[in-house]
Amino acid sequence: MAASFHTARAHSFNAAAAQYAANRPSYPPALFDTIEELAGRPLTGARVADIGAGTGIATALLHARGAEVLAVEPGDGMAEQFRRTHPHLPIIRGDGNDLPLLTDSTDLLTYAQSWHWTDPARAVPEACRVLRPGGALALWWNTYALDVPWIAGQVARVAEHFKDYGAHPAVEVNGNGARSAQADPTGRLDFTHRVVRWSRRVPVDTHLANIGSHSLFLVAGEAHTADFLTEERRILLQHFPDGTVEETYDVELLVALNT
Repeated sequence: MAASFHTARAHSFNAAAAQYAANRPSYPPALFDTIEELAGRPLTGARVADIGAGTGIATALLHARGAEVLAVEPGDGMAEQFRRTHPHLPIIRGDGNDLPLLTDSTDLLTYAQSWHWTDPARAVPEACRVLRPGGALALWWNTYALDVPWIAGQVARVAEHFKDYGAHPAVEVNGNGARSAQADPTGRLDFTHRVVRWSRRVPVDTHLANIGSHSLFLVAGEAHTADFLTEERRILLQHFPDGTVEETYDVELLVALNT
């Protein structure tokens, strides 16, 4: 049951790809500076595969930094949205558990918000196979800054409203985080962990569409989700009466070299 629910959540994005593309947050330049520092090489000219690329938010940023980037995406809806939004960027179908890439073919593998959909027991060996010696694996998640009171309150409300759907306070709105043991339970990789804080200001409806594009909201049913979003909009307008929400994120980053 747990496995089938996890699969349903992983596939739920395909029906909401346009909503995802329009409302999900991007990533700050400082994140890519840090990736270059930890990988020990610039992104310019690097052969990069962005796995679980989704609608291409990270892929496009890697391309803009000068990387020779290839997107890998398993979902029909997400891949279609990717091609619509980024017709100039290459994309192939596949997932991190069985990469459709040659051995020793990449300088950098990236997983933006997508490593937790893999089976690390399969994905780690695949990453090591595809990376050249000295190449780097970079995993990251945009997570809400829980030291900001309104954000902590929202996370608690999500957990309460969706508790019958297996919600967990630190995961559903806040991402899976960057714990090394969770990323590679075998301990084969030696991850370095960094946190990059940034923020964006968006209309309240964009914020609600952003959180509504998370998998838990997508599988809980329209009525249950709509009830939460309606009440949440009322609460947010008390905090932000001008209708503009300042979202604060901590990007949790893990980088490991393929030695």
